[in-house]
Amino acid sequence: MAIVSIPDQNVTLQEPAEIKAFLAGIDIDYDQWELVDLGDLNDASAILAAYGPQIERVKEQGGYTSVDVINVNSFTPGLDAMLSKFNREHWHDEDEVRFTVRGRGLFHISPPKHPPVSVEVGPGDMIRVPRGTHHWFNLCGTRQITTVRFFQNKEGWTPHYTDSHLEENYQPVCFGPEYISA
Repeated sequence: MAIVSIPDQNVTLQEPAEIKAFLAGIDIDYDQWELVDLGDLNDASAILAAYGPQIERVKEQGGYTSVDVINVNSFTPGLDAMLSKFNREHWHDEDEVRFTVRGRGLFHISPPKHPPVSVEVGPGDMIRVPRGTHHWFNLCGTRQITTVRFFQNKEGWTPHYTDSHLEENYQPVCFGPEYISA
């Protein structure tokens, strides 16, 4: 389940309906998919098959032509170099659409006319950051995430950096369900 934080307003949202409504108000699509038990399986084709109907629906609705699965963890060679491409404020020529299968990550989104928002995604969370929207991404403390990525054109997913250095004002701190009292 996602957690949304608006640091400038000292607000945290945890209820799925509240999160979905708030994010829709800043043009971010969010949904939760029912998780499929994959055990310890990290096979991309098994993940794509398990979520096939949902993936096809999103591809059709958004005009996405391909998907892939990225599975990174603290042992992934070159992880820090990979992450350094996305932990600075940037935007893309196409939507950034991710469905999180395992692990946790933190999207920092800087929508026009609204203070930056942090969206911690975890298993079952589906998010679409529209093309042109300024954002950056950090992994949570476990430094592990498995996501299905959607593309209209992989070249459109190249980051265009704003060089605003806005990300320097925000800590890449995830809360996660283990830090929230019941």
